[in-house]
Amino acid sequence: MTKQQLVYSSNNIYSEVTPVEFHLVFQQRENTMEILRPPLIRIGGRVYRKRHIREQPHQHEEEEDFYAGPEDCADEPCDAFVVEETERGYQCAVDIPSPLYKYIIGKKGETKKKIETETRTSIIIPKPGVEGEIVITGQHRNGIISARTRIDVLVESFRKKQPFTHFLSFALNQLAIQEKFLQFKEEVLEKCSNDYGVSSSLFQNPAKLHLTIGTLVLLNEQEIQKAQELLQRCKEDFIDSIAGGKPLTVEVAGVEYMNDDPAMMDVLYAKVHLKDGSNKLQHIADRLTDRFVTSGLMMKEWDRVKLHATVMNTIFRKDPSAEEQSNRSAGKFFKERESFDGRNILKLFENFCFGEVQLNSVYLSQRFSSDSSGYYAASGQLNFS
Repeated sequence: MTKQQLVYSSNNIYSEVTPVEFHLVFQQRENTMEILRPPLIRIGGRVYRKRHIREQPHQHEEEEDFYAGPEDCADEPCDAFVVEETERGYQCAVDIPSPLYKYIIGKKGETKKKIETETRTSIIIPKPGVEGEIVITGQHRNGIISARTRIDVLVESFRKKQPFTHFLSFALNQLAIQEKFLQFKEEVLEKCSNDYGVSSSLFQNPAKLHLTIGTLVLLNEQEIQKAQELLQRCKEDFIDSIAGGKPLTVEVAGVEYMNDDPAMMDVLYAKVHLKDGSNKLQHIADRLTDRFVTSGLMMKEWDRVKLHATVMNTIFRKDPSAEEQSNRSAGKFFKERESFDGRNILKLFENFCFGEVQLNSVYLSQRFSSDSSGYYAASGQLNFS
């Protein structure tokens, strides 16, 4: 693939890279200088490199803009979306959730006007809060392609800034597990309450004990429906063959911590493994993540899903209803945390057994919600048997 598109603004430049380039960049070691290892954005099966330009940042994110000149797409095959020929020229329609309209419009409509002027197109956006298609019309096909590309980059960039709304999960809130968890909590507070930062506010709600597979940003009913349908296809495509059409027996035993220093913990979690010693649970989690990332519904944060059941978390200290943050949105929150000294907890409860559980479902769970059992309300569900 030859170099085709440049997408830039006062803050960033995007350039298309080949799959080989993407692989090489992704393999590089973390480097603090963005100019040597710029972040990548996937859009419609393509990969764009984000280049940083050192200029004054905007005060409002709505003012951010991206640019792709009309001529940049002259040879673009445009197989990622459909451009229709009409009596008056060309048009292209794109489904975008209404919460993202404002980023295409920009402050006082400036972003939309700039795209329209520089691509010689007209962009029709539904009213705020009304779901529908954004329609791009114009006299020249290349202008339509350029405008659509710029809108795609804007949407993808600002979608990544949205807090996650849903997550795929395995529920670990069976009554026997909850009872052992409450025993664990009671014993920890009895034996370790004098350790720095340890208090009852750190503990997970037992009704919400779970394993997180991955987080999603689903901004309207259409995206939720798409996630539901994909979950069911995963059952047919690979989960039935892995699980064998029956529940998986999981043992929840032992505790471990996330960060490097046990004297300054933020997250303590229970470890899980299948009773039969197989890797089926990990395989299901990794395959689900790969499928949802490929669909564009989930961002890839790790090469492998780290299955863990959080039992203590410092984010609960300020907000008992909070959930774990995804990697992309946790930075600010971690700065506000008050860590705790978990060395004695590790020493005394390293092999604590929370019991066994039969896992028979993967849930598309809604963040900040509860059902009648106290677990997260489900927007979708996949059953093994």
